[in-house]
Amino acid sequence: MPRTREEILRERRQLKAEYGDVFDSVAALLFRHDPIGIAFENENTNEYEPEAGTILPRLRGCASASDVLCVVHEEFCRWFGSETAGSAGRYAQIADETWQLWQARRGDGQTEGV
Repeated sequence: MPRTREEILRERRQLKAEYGDVFDSVAALLFRHDPIGIAFENENTNEYEPEAGTILPRLRGCASASDVLCVVHEEFCRWFGSETAGSAGRYAQIADETWQLWQARRGDGQTEGV
C-alpha cells in the first residue's frame, strides 16, 4: 500500500532527527555530485533526500568506503533501476565523502545506534 505524503514527511523528519546534520550533508553531496542528472539547473536542493534516507540507516553495517560504495550503488539501483544508476564506479567519490561524514559523526560521540 502506498504511503501518504504525510507519512513520507514524518519519516523524513524522524531520519533528520536521528542523523542530524549528516542527513543534510549526505543529501547535499548527492545533489552536488548529481549521479543521475536530476539536479541540473534545479533549485530543489532536497532532490536527493529520499536516497539519503535509505542510505544512512545502512551505514551502520559498513566498515569501509568500499562497503559504502556497495550500499550507495545498491540504493541508486533500487531507486532508479540499474541501467539509469549505471556502474558502481560512478559513485566512488560519493562513497568516499559519505564515509568521511559517517566517520566524523562517529568521532563526535554520536555512536548511539551506530
